Amino acid sequence: MDAFTAGILQRIRNTESDLIRARESGDDFLVDVEQAELEDLRRLAAEYGVEVEVGAAGA
Repeated sequence: MDAFTAGILQRIRNTESDLIRARESGDDFLVDVEQAELEDLRRLAAEYGVEVEVGAAGA
């Protein structure tokens, strides 16, 4: 696994965790921010052929 792939996958995992915490805390604004970030990271991964499994945070 190259550095880009490892980095993007780590950022996705971190953002998924942040999204879960935002949902649990009831912070709707932060949920929107984290969801948008997650969508951007997944789109970037797809553009570069990085396969991403959908985590606990969902789509």
